Amino acid sequence: MLQKTGGIVLRSIKYGDTSLICTIFTAVYGIQAYMIRGVRTAKVRSNRAMLLQPATLLDIVADHRPQRSLQNIREFQPAYIYHSLQEEIVKNSVALFTAELLLRLLPEAAPMPELFDFTYNYYVQLDGMPVREVANFPLYFIVQCSRMLGYDIKGSYSADTPHLNLQEGGYTREQPSSQHFASEEDAKMLARLLRVESLGELKDIEMNAAMRYRLLDWYMEYLNSHTQHLGNIRSLAVLREILHQ
Repeated sequence: MLQKTGGIVLRSIKYGDTSLICTIFTAVYGIQAYMIRGVRTAKVRSNRAMLLQPATLLDIVADHRPQRSLQNIREFQPAYIYHSLQEEIVKNSVALFTAELLLRLLPEAAPMPELFDFTYNYYVQLDGMPVREVANFPLYFIVQCSRMLGYDIKGSYSADTPHLNLQEGGYTREQPSSQHFASEEDAKMLARLLRVESLGELKDIEMNAAMRYRLLDWYMEYLNSHTQHLGNIRSLAVLREILHQ
């Protein structure tokens, strides 16, 4: 059945001399793998193949058949043309990190329209933001993505519950017994991030590179302790080097 849907490219893998196998987060079907034939040449990438880089926003017409593990795309075109995201190394690193995070966390073939719309708008706003205002974007994305997938942080920071407990997944009265725990200062800052409702508010949250590094590290370990699918996020090392110098 032919179906029009929006899509966000998460990964593209070469197949043969001219084709790609793309993992795409779609608005209608969730995560799907697609065979896209004839978009490459044997020697160089074509302009069509350039449209299939991670984080690209697409309008696609797919030949969707439920029993088939590898779907076919009949047509695709950009839904939004980036102005700076793919050229600016900082923005591109943020985009690649979030795309890989989605690739690891999302179950296959499970529609998640709220998360799709959030991610689509996230990339559009990331593209339009000045580079100096995007340092908090990865933390905001991982907080919101986790919340929508059911890995929310329970409770809230207060004088009675000042500690972030990795195993409990929330704020607690007692300091966690595990070696890796967030300081009270970091726990308080994360509480601010949890209250943020829009990307525009992030520029008002000031934190240094070291704190940003610690909070991102804590959140990654938190997700690792609550899901078996995260594994090693390879783009995280690049992101840390760029944002946390």
